[in-house]
This record gives sequence, C-alpha cells and structure tokens, in this order.
Amino acid sequence: MNFRKVAALAMLLALAACAGSPKPRRPVAPPARPSHPTRPATPPARPQPAGPQTAAELGVERGPAVDTLGLTPENARRAMAAFRTSCPVLVRRTDGSGLTLPQDWRDACDDAMGRLDVDGPAFFAQWFETAIVGDGKAFATGYYEPEIAGSRTHIPGYDTPVYRRPPDLVDVDPGTAGTVTSGKKQRGRIVDGRFQLYHDRAAIEGGALADQGLEIAWARDPIEFFFLQIQGSGRLIQPDGTVMRIGYDGQNGREYVGIGKVMRDRGLIGPGTDYATSMQGMMGWLRGHPGDADDILNTNKSFVFFKELIGAGPLGALGVPVTGRGSVAADPKFIPLGAPILLSLDRPEASGLWVAQDTGGAIKGANRVDTFWGAGVAARTTAGGMSGRGKAWLLLPKGAITRMALRKDGVRGGSARSQADR
Repeated sequence: MNFRKVAALAMLLALAACAGSPKPRRPVAPPARPSHPTRPATPPARPQPAGPQTAAELGVERGPAVDTLGLTPENARRAMAAFRTSCPVLVRRTDGSGLTLPQDWRDACDDAMGRLDVDGPAFFAQWFETAIVGDGKAFATGYYEPEIAGSRTHIPGYDTPVYRRPPDLVDVDPGTAGTVTSGKKQRGRIVDGRFQLYHDRAAIEGGALADQGLEIAWARDPIEFFFLQIQGSGRLIQPDGTVMRIGYDGQNGREYVGIGKVMRDRGLIGPGTDYATSMQGMMGWLRGHPGDADDILNTNKSFVFFKELIGAGPLGALGVPVTGRGSVAADPKFIPLGAPILLSLDRPEASGLWVAQDTGGAIKGANRVDTFWGAGVAARTTAGGMSGRGKAWLLLPKGAITRMALRKDGVRGGSARSQADR
C-alpha cells in the first residue's frame, strides 16, 4: 500500500486478530527411518485444496439495478471525484480479481473525464451494473490521515525518529541462502551472504538504525507516531506551524500484530476496565501506564518507513490521491482497485458509494473494506471507532458479468444470475 499499506488500523480498531506476513517456519527434518522393516507407512494425506483466491473463483451474482439503490447527489459527487482520479490507471492495469479487463472501464472513464458537470447518480446508472461477491456480507472499519507534532530536525522534546527506508532492506527470491522455502519473496537483509529477518520494532526503537543518516524527521509523541505508522501516512505539524506530509516507504517485513487484541486478551481494555475498545481507549491506557507501554507496542514487530510527500495526497495503492469520505482500502483480489462499491451498513455514516483506491495489510477477503475519512479531529474520531456490518454491492462496467459467465461457463453453478432469477 502506498498509503497505509499497513492500513492495518482497520483490524486493530475492530480488535480482530491482525496478522501481516506469516512467521517463517523452519523446514522440519524428516523422521529417522527405522533400522528394520515395520508395517507399511500410512500414505501421506492429500493436500487440501485452498479456498477461492479471487472474486472470480469465489463467484458473483448480479445485484439490483444501480438506479434502485438510492444514490444521493452528494455521495455520488464524492465517488465521481474519486473514480475520475482513478481512470488513468484503471484503463491500463491488470485486475487481480479476475472480474474485469482494462478496456471494460474505458467508456465510463471517457465520459467521466470529458464532462466535469456530469450528474453522479445518472452516471453510475448509465455505465455500471451491480455484482454481489460471495455472500455479499460486508465488514467496514476506518482510517484517516493523522496530524501529529513533528520536526524536520532533532530539537528538544522531539526525540522519536521518523526513518526513511534503509538501503539494506531488500526483497529476495526463494532459494536465497537462509530463506524459508515458501515459494514467495521474503523481505529482510543479507548478512555475510545469507538472508536474515530484518530488525523488528523493539530493535529499531532500541537504536538499531540510529546514527545512519536515515532520519527524515522527528516526532514529539511516540504513541501518536505508532498509530501514524499503522495508518501509513500523515502530517507532521512543525513548531512554526508548517506542515510536512509523509507517506509509506516500505515496511520491515516482520509480522503485524494488532495491539488492540493483545490489550483485550490481557484484560487491559474493554468490559470491566476503564478503557474502551477503541483507538482512543488504547491510547488512554498506554498513556496511563508508561512503564508498560513499550511492552505492548513491541508485540507488533512491524515497523513502517516513510518518505516526504510533495504535492497532492495522501496517495493510495493506485498511486493517486485518496478522497476523504470517498475512498476505501480493499483486497484487490476480490475488489478491483478503482471500482465503485456501495455499502449498506449498520453505521449510516459509512453507508453509500465509495471507490476502492487503496490496500491494507489487514484488509483481506471479499467485501472487507477500510473507509478513509480524511484528516482532522472529526476524521480521527470517526475512523477510530468505525466498525460496520451489512451488505456490499460491487459496481462493474456493464457487460463484465455476462462476459465472465460466458468465458468461465458461468459462476456459481453455471450462470451469473440476477436477483430476480433467485
């Protein structure tokens, strides 16, 4: 994720278990062969087939017509703005969900880019049809662009370093000496010709990267900076009032652990305590227990590096600015990046039309989204307590569902059915 790649506050705020990269496992040595024959060994169990890995594999059904879903002009305008910024990328990128082709988006994008005064609800009704991915059950959390006190230089009171990506942090291919045989690239460092996991949060906070010229700024409050790392982007308000915007520049490759679940499991927040199960509650406990805060924070071994952002932003995974109250982070294997998605949730403020423009380490699976609320106090409050459930309709260019059904001999038993057929 370019922006909040770690967007991982989503699961942290929902207090669900958030796992980023799985812990590498050492290969297990085969058991010693007995010195004399015994009864025949039990044949190894057949590997169980993996579940659906994309929306196309999971299956889709046609949803209701767009013009029956009650889009409001205000909501449609925000979605239009977000969709328009996605178009230059959308018409040339490969869709990892298997639902669309780049050319599917061209007519809608030409119209959106050519007419800035286009009516939002009518636009989406003209060019799109709705699809229900899987069971359509949606879960939404929230993220925002933090504003915290910071300084470009190390001055008294500003002692938490904001590091750029270290040059020794590398992604290596499987088979590199010291890697596990997972078949996937691993992130770490090469020491004496062998791969090693990179420094974890505790080591970096302990000075593993100090005095190497990697500091691009300094934060005043380490707890605020921890939550900014989870967001993956933010604004540093300097002592003179000027703003330095920073964005995601990589992650150390270590596993992400949501401290919300850790704190809840330890009985530190939640029912029976003085602290709510929200970002605000977590911050309250950490500030009230400074002697134990580092232990909690370091359970999350993931550490995010930053670069200064110049120009519009913050940037999402599409490489375009995300829109407050208009953009969501999603799993691109199940929701095409750049696609509109309509949410009907038990949280009215998060219901409506959004556009998938970002990703997040904890945002995985069908109909799982992280809603972006912008910057400022209101955005922080809303995002910090967001946890909504309900229904999701994915908006695809007209004809995409039919073509997919014909190409793959149908989905869910041979047909892309409409709701009227059920």
